Amino acid sequence: MESNPSLVTPRLTRYIPHRPTPKQAAFLLLPHLEAFYGGAASGGKSDALLMGALQYVDVPGYAALLLRRTYQDLALPGALMERAQEWLRPTDAHWDDTEKTWKFPSGATLTFGYLAAENDKYRYQSSEFQFIGFDELTQFSETQYRYLFSRLRRLTGVGTPIRMRGASNPGGIGHDWVQRRFNIHKDHGLLRGGIDGRIFIPALKDDNPHIDQAEYSKALSQLDHITRAQLAEGDWTVRPSGGKFKVEWFEIVDVVPADCLFVRYWDLAATAAKDGTDPDWTAGVKVGISQGRYYVIDVARVRARPGEVERLIRFTADRDGVATTCYMEQEPGSAGVQVIDHYRRTVLQGYAFYENKTTGSKEIRANPVSAQAEAGNIKILRGAWNQDFLDELAAFPQGSHDDQVDALSGACEQLAKLQPSAVEAIENYEYTISGGQPY
Repeated sequence: MESNPSLVTPRLTRYIPHRPTPKQAAFLLLPHLEAFYGGAASGGKSDALLMGALQYVDVPGYAALLLRRTYQDLALPGALMERAQEWLRPTDAHWDDTEKTWKFPSGATLTFGYLAAENDKYRYQSSEFQFIGFDELTQFSETQYRYLFSRLRRLTGVGTPIRMRGASNPGGIGHDWVQRRFNIHKDHGLLRGGIDGRIFIPALKDDNPHIDQAEYSKALSQLDHITRAQLAEGDWTVRPSGGKFKVEWFEIVDVVPADCLFVRYWDLAATAAKDGTDPDWTAGVKVGISQGRYYVIDVARVRARPGEVERLIRFTADRDGVATTCYMEQEPGSAGVQVIDHYRRTVLQGYAFYENKTTGSKEIRANPVSAQAEAGNIKILRGAWNQDFLDELAAFPQGSHDDQVDALSGACEQLAKLQPSAVEAIENYEYTISGGQPY
């Protein structure tokens, strides 16, 4: 019996001059709403996106949108817009430079856009597309990506599929959310079903027969080992390693001792994420101590305006209860004093709350914690926050953020000071209620 070519051959139009590679063909065949083609540099990702956008331009009413983070990214030599010019200039498609749109005899369109600022997503709020493709998806925020789903729609009876597609190398401000959304791990299968039917297709540079592999490998060899692993091998799991902490030092546990003494330490930041920036977090790390061992119980963190930060800190204190002592790092100067006074009188009134005036660099303050972790004396209670917490520790001090590390250092420092007096107070109390008798 002869095989049916339609089962293994993607739909192509005469506007696609290249024959897709096997990985690109797999990407073009996917019927899923959401799919991601990612990995090594020069794995054919941009071509795959452009092919996907052009698959149905012979269908009346079809509309596709291809996005980069900035217009400059779109206009770079060899980037999507120039590549489309090379493919479509010899055809009967017409380029509208004002709208940055290719218009086809069928009435279909292919538009190029960008989302430089967070609110640029609203430029498309009255549009509708059947295909939206994000080139270098990790350069976008998750909120930008998710909002564009609202622009995916079609008229009743139109047979073109609705598709959201992304392509990217590892790295960038959106690395973590993309990795989580598409369930990307170390191994490289041809197809991987992600969460909620999202599909990830790993792309390696060896998948692209159109580049000089030897010369490109020579160029990539000049990169640092982290970037080289990301771009040459398409490794989504490699992280900058600062050497201060190793993930294997921290045991994940499911229960903590009942006699733990708890504190939560806040490292304050009052900046909301906007315009694709990556500001610091407000992080509150709750740590307990028992028999000389530390237990990291919970991490609460947010990037938001001061009012939202205050609400989170109050909510967290209510959840922790009065048995958990609160600490906050006090910034130098009168402004730092005023912030602490505001939290004591207004936000955390009714709770044991103390300021902490720090000295020395964050690295120096993390040294005692690093030593305790290496000795196996810091355990982590299993929770959804674990991975982000461990990633930051492993990258410190080379990583882009240190808020959780600083809060952990502060919490452990305060517990080390509190423990002797607290234990003595408990023993005195128990001795008193026993009538002064040994027990």
